[in-house]
Amino acid sequence: MRQAYRTALVTGASSGIGESFARLLAARGIDLVIVARRADLLDGLARELVERYRVAVEVLAADLTDPVERDEVERRLRAEPVELLVNNAGYGAFGAFAELPLDEQLAQIELNITALVRLTHAAVPGMVARGRGGVLNVASMSGFAPSPGSATYGATKAYVIAFSESLHAEVAAKGVHVTALCPGFTRTEDEEPANLLWLRRDDVARAGLVAVSAGRALCVPGAQYKAALPALKLVPRSLLRAAVIRMWQQAADSR
Repeated sequence: MRQAYRTALVTGASSGIGESFARLLAARGIDLVIVARRADLLDGLARELVERYRVAVEVLAADLTDPVERDEVERRLRAEPVELLVNNAGYGAFGAFAELPLDEQLAQIELNITALVRLTHAAVPGMVARGRGGVLNVASMSGFAPSPGSATYGATKAYVIAFSESLHAEVAAKGVHVTALCPGFTRTEDEEPANLLWLRRDDVARAGLVAVSAGRALCVPGAQYKAALPALKLVPRSLLRAAVIRMWQQAADSR
């Protein structure tokens, strides 16, 4: 059953795909709570959305890797429930694992996994009790394949996919939709064109919102990535690793 949401909380809403989520939701008349580290960017976005779409927009500036600030967002979700939670905030570091600082690797795990799980746990019990709601977790195509050059990031997104699918199976019959959104390479600026490898952020966000509303467990936006997904499951892992290395190099060269 397709769901229409009246309220939503979006993390990482100050830029990139998160900003696209906020704009698309506001355009549908959905009241928002927008979360990110930069209060100035959030304030500017909130003013624009309120003026343009006449929706209520609450700004919640928080670094989700900081347990104290993250706890404020969790308390907000429990005290004033929303009908849709978009766990978009994420962080990836590109480079050889042995050469990147350990703190950088742990920060990715803290944001991409720990914060996502904690916010989901703050929201889902109430959704189950009410018999409706949605959680859209932004994962990545890198969660389906080896990710040389971003080993920790890819592993965190594999967790998000597995977690989301499992939670979907647990709560779908109770009226709650949980979806893992798995984009490939995505342009984060509006003026950057899409091409065979790169997706537009608005297209990614729009696909995710359609999928969670429809109750789909997985969403892979972009025809090229939909076509690639079955191959990821069939190609021998040694060949897949070699192909992924070439793809990452191509993506780096085309930025």
